[in-house]
Amino acid sequence: MAAEILHRKLLILENDRTLRHELEAVFSDLEVTSGETSEQALAQVRRLEPEVVLFDLGAACQPEVASRSLELLRQILQLAPDIKIIAMTEHDARELAVAAVGLGAVDFYYKPLDARVLSIVVRRAFRIHELEEENRRLRERTGAMALEGIIGVSDATRSVCRAVEKVAPSGATVLILGDSGTGKELIARSVHRLSGRSHKAFVPINCAAIPDTLLESELFGYEKGAFTGAAQRTPGKLEAADGGTVFLDEIGEMPVSLQAKLLRVLQERTVERIGGRAPIPLDLRFVCATNRKLEALTGKGGFREDLYYRISEVTIQVPPLRDRQGDSLLIAQVLLQKMSERFGKTTRGLAPDAIRAIQAHPWPGNVRELENRIKGAVIMADGVVVTANDLGLKDPGEDPEYLNLRVARQRAEVQAARQALAVARGNVSRAAEFLGVTRPTLYDLIERHHIDASSFGQNGSGGAEPESVQTVASEPKAEP
Repeated sequence: MAAEILHRKLLILENDRTLRHELEAVFSDLEVTSGETSEQALAQVRRLEPEVVLFDLGAACQPEVASRSLELLRQILQLAPDIKIIAMTEHDARELAVAAVGLGAVDFYYKPLDARVLSIVVRRAFRIHELEEENRRLRERTGAMALEGIIGVSDATRSVCRAVEKVAPSGATVLILGDSGTGKELIARSVHRLSGRSHKAFVPINCAAIPDTLLESELFGYEKGAFTGAAQRTPGKLEAADGGTVFLDEIGEMPVSLQAKLLRVLQERTVERIGGRAPIPLDLRFVCATNRKLEALTGKGGFREDLYYRISEVTIQVPPLRDRQGDSLLIAQVLLQKMSERFGKTTRGLAPDAIRAIQAHPWPGNVRELENRIKGAVIMADGVVVTANDLGLKDPGEDPEYLNLRVARQRAEVQAARQALAVARGNVSRAAEFLGVTRPTLYDLIERHHIDASSFGQNGSGGAEPESVQTVASEPKAEP
């Protein structure tokens, strides 16, 4: 851990030599280099490649100095866009601090020096840099995946990707289930892309977007004169997809009257146009999707049970974004870059409050909601970083607990201890054996986390009573 901390490189740009030395002492556990706010700072950035720069912008009463500092800040970010700059100013120079954040500084700090507070600010900047670096590596790894367009690093997303890779070459009919906005069409396109039909057409049909009166003719086509306005023979979308894949999105919205006709197509692999008599053979693969619970609909007569079993040879469940831990921030960063390029904006990153807000938000609208918020934020943002306010989200004020390794470790310890005590029926010696630690070590854990070992009951019939915490707690505490 010490080696990791020392590897963190901090550049301090401060013209006051005394304050510079104080700052060097505060961050003695880091790899610190210091200098003045001059053109030489650019050379230091090139040579050292620091992750974080602590930059004293000067005072508001010195407008020329402040102007030069802001220009130097802009040049540093132009040279190293991923660097995290913390702008230091006097309390009466708030407009200067805001201007620095607008140019791309990740945070600001008002003097005089408070070592504890400034240390928190600087370490937060390092943490943001590390998180972005990790996400960048994961993005590169994700970009190499076969499932183009699917962004995510969570176990849930990886499980979906593996399922797609397995089912795609099989030719089986696939049913994709998931909430609205989770990316079901992306999954369907991946199934097509990885199949032997990838050189043929992929034809998406949204059953909820086409009126019931038109859906039949859209799917099956019609002959000339089949109904008023049918001036010529028109093939349906099923024919257009011959040899390829048909994607029936929101199939749960399909009228029951059409479901019988679709079932016939699935069974016989032929289609009859409206007004036609000759069956037309088709070579099709069907991929369907819905956000409704089809099994429940079959019991109420809203969906044919035989059709349900026909379309669900393989079912893929796409989890909501709230259950895909770590994906929301990664997707947000990819979308931010995409939207910035689309709208010709210079937005280059997410502010710390935006990162916290994205990770804390439950995303009821899933990826579609996230995309809309990023799009709006890029359009409306005044600076080069997107804030929580730009996203229309509330800053939770603290990092999510799952990013805190100490909290995660404590929770894992408590869970493991409780499980072992439950299996051992409260017998601490046996629980310690299960955990592979000494009995005093387990007692230490029980005391630290206030676990009531006696609440797990006795050790079964004929077993020994659980040991008393008081009688063993005085033993020397040995490490496992």
